[in-house]
Amino acid sequence: MNWKMLKLERLLRFHTICRQLCSLAQRRTLVLQRHVSSSGYPAWTAPLHAWPWRTDMIIGAALSQYKPLVTKKEGRSQESQLSLTKSEKKVEVWIGMTPEELARAVGKDADFVYEALLNIDIDIDSIEENSQLDEACIKEVIKKAGMKMQWKVLKASKYSGHYKTLRVNCRPQADPTLLTPRSPVVTVMGHVDHGKTTILDKLRKTQVAAMEAGGITQHIGAFLVSLPSGEKITFLDTPGHAAFSAMRARGAQVTDIVILVVAADDGVMKQTVESIQHAKDAQVPIVLAINKCDKAEADPEKVKKELLAYDVVCEDYGGDVQAVHVSALTGDNLMALAEATVALAEMLELKADPTGPVEGKVIESFTDKGRGPVTTAIIQRGTLRKGSILVAGQCWAKVRLMLDENGRAVTEACPSMAVGIMGWRDLPSAGDDILEVESETRAREVVDWRKYEQEQEKNKDDLKAIEEMRKEHQEARRKDQEKYGDVHWRQRSFLKYQEKKRQKVLKTKEKAERDSNTLSVIIKGDVDGSVEAILDIVDTYDASHECKLELVHFGVGDISENDVNLAEMFGGIVYGFNVNAGNVIQQSAAKKGVKIKLHKVVYHLIGDLQEELSSRLPYRMEEHPVEGEASILATFSVTEGKKKVPVAGCRVQKGQL
Repeated sequence: MNWKMLKLERLLRFHTICRQLCSLAQRRTLVLQRHVSSSGYPAWTAPLHAWPWRTDMIIGAALSQYKPLVTKKEGRSQESQLSLTKSEKKVEVWIGMTPEELARAVGKDADFVYEALLNIDIDIDSIEENSQLDEACIKEVIKKAGMKMQWKVLKASKYSGHYKTLRVNCRPQADPTLLTPRSPVVTVMGHVDHGKTTILDKLRKTQVAAMEAGGITQHIGAFLVSLPSGEKITFLDTPGHAAFSAMRARGAQVTDIVILVVAADDGVMKQTVESIQHAKDAQVPIVLAINKCDKAEADPEKVKKELLAYDVVCEDYGGDVQAVHVSALTGDNLMALAEATVALAEMLELKADPTGPVEGKVIESFTDKGRGPVTTAIIQRGTLRKGSILVAGQCWAKVRLMLDENGRAVTEACPSMAVGIMGWRDLPSAGDDILEVESETRAREVVDWRKYEQEQEKNKDDLKAIEEMRKEHQEARRKDQEKYGDVHWRQRSFLKYQEKKRQKVLKTKEKAERDSNTLSVIIKGDVDGSVEAILDIVDTYDASHECKLELVHFGVGDISENDVNLAEMFGGIVYGFNVNAGNVIQQSAAKKGVKIKLHKVVYHLIGDLQEELSSRLPYRMEEHPVEGEASILATFSVTEGKKKVPVAGCRVQKGQL
């Protein structure tokens, strides 16, 4: 208000000066009138100088209008301030906020949120720190805080009635009257090289095992087998190698029955025990197939006794597990194994709803050069047709084409069928749930919501890391203050300069040692499950204190120029599993000094990785005691074949040779 008072004061001064000028003008006018009357000028010329009299009226009007003008300006400024305070009271919220996030948004503590929720009909005891609040709870808290809501990113109206389906598979159970019988989904599990794939080859009269690299299965195979009796079974063939534990677990989760294959000559092995555990975790019944019974050293009874230690009790020993003696090589008793599986499926009374939205599970996913992202999936509910809109993980698809295990196009896929699905915008991960939605718009909303949730989780982890770093920094600062608290500022600056100089030298040395003892790798695989298995192996590496294993990048598909550039930047190696590297890529890698190592068998890749790590480990000096000493008496040569071999005649003087 000071500038307003100053302006008013100046205006009053101006008014006083104008009055003085008016009085001077009056005197001058009187003088002129006298002069005119004496000189004979016309009388009408005098009023021409009377204009200063009007200044009084102008100033008066200005003063009368000044007060309302100031009032309007003050009113406008107050309105702008009020609107500013109103905008500051808006709070950005979203559905699914935790009590802690909502308290932070309104600038209150968590107790304020719980007190506000007492006003609505809700069980306060059921709300925990990580509980996600719905729209009604958020509105009540904002109302109590006296603020306004503003939906952030995702609006509640956008997801009305679909909130649960956006997060997890929470769709209601199917109407029992709509359920129809379905084929069983059977997973074949067991130790490596016990004949799982060979059994399936005999059942469907194919040669899959002969085409597998190294004679072992390295993917989950899904296919339909029609029996002579007319029954159909969907089989999943899982890898038996130790590296593919996650694949076996995934196979057990989507199956109805597990066929446990055990070789009669080997008995129970490590992956056999692991397969039993996967079946128990998934609460799936087991049918025991004792393979290689045609061998002379086969002992099926020994296998049954060994399985007793793992709570797998066969019918011969009073249990409920069917045991069938088979030979995958000759085909003996394979039909008996299939009949035992069908009989168990009939006892389970397997049914599904073929109507309504599709639900399924991604078994495997990969990228095809001509077809783009492709997934192998098991349909668990509904009927999949061309044009259906699907969501899996953070990816969505409009089904463009469906293929069976033989590569033939199919028009629809019913429950228990295994199909290859094309039309994905991105590549989903193996193990993701598949849900059908009504439109592409809804699919994008689901994917956006899931990405948003993942981002929120990542932000929480980042905040925890930042908080830990802040505490470390504060602790270092406290120690620094204790160390240099009583030292003069000149001496303190000099000591800090010397310390920084020493740290710089140490960091340079540490960087050189780190670069020499670090192996950076880029992993590319043919399918998502293979990459997952290799990454699981990398996670088991526990010698980082000697040589650090750094994973720069991983993905599905052939090796690209980007992979070579990354390897050059980090000084790493590109490992490819069942993928190719074109001639142009290999030439580019040779020019840049980048190693590309391609493997078809998983344990060859693991062995190669172990050799690379061993070659980078620091050398150790070891002293071995002398076991013996001898003196050379004479030297001569003897002939072995076409070669002459030098020989020394010695006398042992100490110890032994």
